Amino acid sequence: MRGDLVRKLAARVAATGLAVLAFLTLALTGATGWGLALAVAALAAAGWERRVRPAAASTAEAELLAAAILVGYSRRLDAGFDPALAATALVLLGLVLLVGPLRQAGDLEIRAANLPVRSWTPLVAARLGDALLVLLAVVALAAALVLPAWVALLVALAVGAGAGAVAADLAKRRFRPGAGGSAVARALRAHRPEFLLHFSAPPGSEYQVTMWLPYLERIGRPFFVMVREPEFLAPIAAATSAPVVYCPTLKAMDEALVPSLKVAFYVNHGAKNSHCIRFSQLTHVQIHHGDSDKAPSANPVTALFDRNFVAGRAAIDRYARAGVDIPTEKFVVVGRPQVESIEVRRAPATGLANPTVLYTPTWTGHHADANYCSLPVGETIVRGLLARGATVILRAHPYTGQNPASARQLARLTELLAADRARTGRQHVFGAAASRELSLVDCVNRSDALVSDVSGVISDYLYSGKPYAVTDMVGDGDRFVERFPLAGSGYVLRRDAGNLDEVLGLLLDTDPKAAARWGTRAHYLGDFPAESYAEAFLSAARRELEPGWNPPAPRAADAMTHSPTA
Repeated sequence: MRGDLVRKLAARVAATGLAVLAFLTLALTGATGWGLALAVAALAAAGWERRVRPAAASTAEAELLAAAILVGYSRRLDAGFDPALAATALVLLGLVLLVGPLRQAGDLEIRAANLPVRSWTPLVAARLGDALLVLLAVVALAAALVLPAWVALLVALAVGAGAGAVAADLAKRRFRPGAGGSAVARALRAHRPEFLLHFSAPPGSEYQVTMWLPYLERIGRPFFVMVREPEFLAPIAAATSAPVVYCPTLKAMDEALVPSLKVAFYVNHGAKNSHCIRFSQLTHVQIHHGDSDKAPSANPVTALFDRNFVAGRAAIDRYARAGVDIPTEKFVVVGRPQVESIEVRRAPATGLANPTVLYTPTWTGHHADANYCSLPVGETIVRGLLARGATVILRAHPYTGQNPASARQLARLTELLAADRARTGRQHVFGAAASRELSLVDCVNRSDALVSDVSGVISDYLYSGKPYAVTDMVGDGDRFVERFPLAGSGYVLRRDAGNLDEVLGLLLDTDPKAAARWGTRAHYLGDFPAESYAEAFLSAARRELEPGWNPPAPRAADAMTHSPTA
C-alpha cells in the first residue's frame, strides 16, 4: 500500500512540476526549444501518472501544457496572428474540457468480454486522455519543426471528431436507451446464465477468481463473472470462455442480473458484495478464496450469505471460536477442490540429504492485527535452509510489493538464492518462475516440506500429507496453537527464528507429527475420496441451482461429522 502511495505521489509531482516548468519557460523566457522539450517531458510524466493512477484528473496540467505549447508554436512561426493556430487552440480547449467528463461517462457504461457484443464507445472514452496527450505531443513536435499551423489543426480536428462521436453515442445510450436494454443485457439474456460470480477487490487480486474458474466451468451450467473494477475485465476474460461483465453502477447490475439467474457466488468479503446481496431472488453463496486460521477467515460479514461453502469442519469451529453466530444450516462442507491435483505422500520422507523446501511468506495485511508476514526474518530462514543443503522454492504473496520494506526484504532473498544457485548449482526457484510460471500446486508437488506464515497455503499443503512449519510472527508463544490450531500439526518457528535449527530438524529429519496430520487433514479439508474430491463442491453447487432446493439442517450436520485428532 505504501509503495503504491509513493509511486502515485512521485507521478503527481513529476506531471505537475514539469507542466509548470514548461509553461514558465515558454511564457517568460526565449528558450522556446527547451520549453517545448520540457512540455514533451511533462506529457510523458502525465502518461506515466495515468498508468499509476488510472482515475487521475489532469485537466489543469493539460490546459497549462496546451497554452505553453501554443505560445511556443506562435513564437516559432513568428508570423503574427495565425487563424489556423487560433482554431487549433479552440479545438484543444474543447478537448481538454471534454475528455474528463467523457471518460467518466464511459466508466459508467456496462462492458463485457466473451459475449457477441461490441462495446467500443466506453473503451474509446477511456483512451481519450491518452489521445489528448499524444495530440499535444504532436502539436509540440509540429512547433519544434516549424510546420504550418494547419498541420496541427488537421490532427486536432481528427481527434476532436473522434471525441464528438464518442459523446454522441454516450448521449444516445443515456437519453435514448434501446427498448431491450443495452447490447450487453440482450446478449446475457440470450446466454441464459443460471449463476454468476460477483467479484470486487483491490488491483492484483484476480487470482481469487481464476482459482475457481475451472470448477465453475465444471458445474456444467451457463454462467458469467461480474467484475466491479475495470482492470479485472481483460485478465479474467483471458482465463475463461465464460462471459465477463464489468458493472460499475447499480443500474448496470440491474441490467446484468437477467431473469434466468438463480445463484450468486462470492470469493471474498469485498464491500461491494452488498450491492449484489440486495437481490433477494438469488441464493447467495460464499465460497472463499482460501482457508486459513487468519482473523479475516472468521469475518462476521459471512453471516449475510445464504450459504457458506467451507473446506472442512475446522472453518465452522473457527467462526464459533471467534464468537460469530452463523446458523449451522448455512454451512456446507465441500472440501477445497483446488487441492485435487496435489500429490499425496502417505509414507513419511525423513532424513533427506537434499530436500526441496517451499517457503511462502505472506504479506503484511491491511491491518496490524492481520500481519503474519515473516519477511523480517526471511533471510535467517533462507540461510538456515541453505545451510542444510535444501533447494528452496520461494513463492511470496502477490501483495508483497505493496509494502516497500517487504519488497526490499523479498529482493534480498532472491539475491541470496541466485548467488547460491550460481555457487552450488542447486536449482532454487524464485521470482516469476515461482509465482507465474508455476502454480501453487506445482510448487507443492515439487517440494518435500513447507515453511509458511499463517495463511491458506498451509491448508492446501496439508492435503499432501507432507510436513510444514508455521511462523509465529504475532509472538503468541504458548497461545499460538490455541489461536491458530492448524499449527498444532506443524512445527512452530518463533518470531525471532531463534529455534530455527530445532524446527528444521523436526521438519526435515524426524517429523514426529506425521501420523497426527491425517486427522487434521480430514478436519480442515473434509474426508472425501481422492479420485472424486472436487465432486463435493460440484454437487453442492448443482444442488443450489435446483428449483426450490433448501437443504435441511440435519443434512448439513451430517456433512460435518469430522473432528480433529491432532
